[in-house]
Amino acid sequence: MAPHIVFFQICVAIIALPMHILALLGLWDPIAKKLLPYLMERITKNINKHMGKHKKELFSSLSDFKGPSGELKVLDLGCGTGANFPFYPSGCKVLCVDPNPNFKTYLSKSLAENDHVHFQDFLVAPGENMPQVASGSMDVVVCTLVLCSVDNIDGILAEIHRVLRPGGAYYFLEHVAADPSSWRYFFQMILDPTWKHIGDGCKLTKETWKYLERSKFSEVKYKHVLAPFKWSPVRPHIYGYALK
Repeated sequence: MAPHIVFFQICVAIIALPMHILALLGLWDPIAKKLLPYLMERITKNINKHMGKHKKELFSSLSDFKGPSGELKVLDLGCGTGANFPFYPSGCKVLCVDPNPNFKTYLSKSLAENDHVHFQDFLVAPGENMPQVASGSMDVVVCTLVLCSVDNIDGILAEIHRVLRPGGAYYFLEHVAADPSSWRYFFQMILDPTWKHIGDGCKLTKETWKYLERSKFSEVKYKHVLAPFKWSPVRPHIYGYALK
């Protein structure tokens, strides 16, 4: 890594020194896991406001993947506060999975505001290991703004592939690394070591599309877009779907 990037990373770390000390002592993670749902409840509305056009386009074909019974069974992986519920078709059955149990309280409020969604259950599990979900049992898996904080992306994609029925679909929307020649990528690089503590493991410089391209899915389609967050390090996004 270039010396000037390391220098600026250290400068940012000094500014956020209390956070890094707490992380080193193992005290920050419990704080972050309780704080994140509170923050996401407030941030979600802003994300949906600015990314709503892309989400509507992305989820417009969800109903095409109804199973033989005519029902649409959706696994919302990394469901958080239920940010995607407003975009789901009426009557769909939604199973929520998140490794952070603190989201359950906030999820209830979102369900009350989106009664067109038929909530099934809330499971506490990491996306890389969901033994509670039977193989081939889901029509659709939705996973948005999650892979940025996953250490084993190949593992979570394999698990998504496992729980989908043949012909099922995985829908995704993720922020990703910027163009390496851009100033935004430079800022992503210098913020990365501190950002992971702010975002509960979130990494700014992941080239997530490369993991999707080498996954087991039979077809992967996605677009690169810039979210309308002008000065944000998470402005570059991809969204699309993959078929089993």
